[in-house]
Amino acid sequence: MGRYVTRRILLIFPTLIGIITINFFIVQLAPGGPVDQMIATLTGQDAGAASRIAGADAGRQAMESTTAESQLAGAQGLDPELIEMIEKQFGFDRPIHERYLKMIGDYLTFDLGVSYYQDRPVVDLSISLGLWSMLLIYSISIPLGVAKAVRDGTRFDAWTSGLIFVGYAVPSFLFAIFLIVLLAGGSYLDLFPLKGLTSNNFDDLSLIGKVGDYFWHLALPVTALTIGGFATLTMLTKNSFLDEIAKQYVLTARAMGLNQRRVLYGHVFRNAMLIVIAGFPAALVGILFTGALLIEVIFSLDGLGLLGFEAVLRRDYPIMFGTLFVFTFVGLAMTLVGDIVYTLVDPRIDFETRET
Repeated sequence: MGRYVTRRILLIFPTLIGIITINFFIVQLAPGGPVDQMIATLTGQDAGAASRIAGADAGRQAMESTTAESQLAGAQGLDPELIEMIEKQFGFDRPIHERYLKMIGDYLTFDLGVSYYQDRPVVDLSISLGLWSMLLIYSISIPLGVAKAVRDGTRFDAWTSGLIFVGYAVPSFLFAIFLIVLLAGGSYLDLFPLKGLTSNNFDDLSLIGKVGDYFWHLALPVTALTIGGFATLTMLTKNSFLDEIAKQYVLTARAMGLNQRRVLYGHVFRNAMLIVIAGFPAALVGILFTGALLIEVIFSLDGLGLLGFEAVLRRDYPIMFGTLFVFTFVGLAMTLVGDIVYTLVDPRIDFETRET
């Protein structure tokens, strides 16, 4: 297993570089970059118009992007010195290969750059909402799914299934609005803050006060995201356990006199959990970068989902590539973690003998 993990870790770096390289040249050579965005703002045009103008000669711009942008702006009557200043501000005063090499060099030292428009490091992006939600989802769904499988057909199973179906049917953003109305100063109680991750006086609080303030702000968005995500995993866990419980080896173990707990956690658990573990990397990445987007909008949280979406619209390249870098790294790392957990749950799985 050690050699397999080492090979996978060594493959993470070239994979990251390859994905970043492909996306860098695609995005940098596409019309409608940050220089066009700024020109559109200064000349009173919308971003779409700027993109269409810049795209009029996209083939030549792909070869000479900086020159084309300067000529385009000059044709619109702007001062060439102002254009040069804008290009320098966004780093477009240098050839594309120099911009690429600088970005790769910065990424090697985990310097993801500074946002064009927010004037803050990209590493300040928050992923706490998705991480805490995933922790709660798995902490609730797996025990609940096991309990439902053991008590299949009972009143407990029926009542919890009703709650699960409600959680599955109600979108997380709608539940978030309900929580705001009920608990965040809407029509009823005012117990939780409406937006942000911390209070204005966060820096003046003690360590315990900072921790409490942080979780106080996270309570509602994490709850909304958890409600929307635990239903599917709970039913997946239940069905997986029911399928394993019905197999012949379980009947044999019970016939040998093993108690229910020993059969369930000594034999069934490791087999039933494999399908749950298989979905962990995709579930984490999905919640971090897509599932949390609307929740971040509702609660005004600067998370990866919201900032990544806004960066695409505004062509904020540092956040775009920083989000892509984190997205890819988390996906590769979680896939490796999933393989390691496979071997811990079921030692019969041996990745060392698999051809690479």
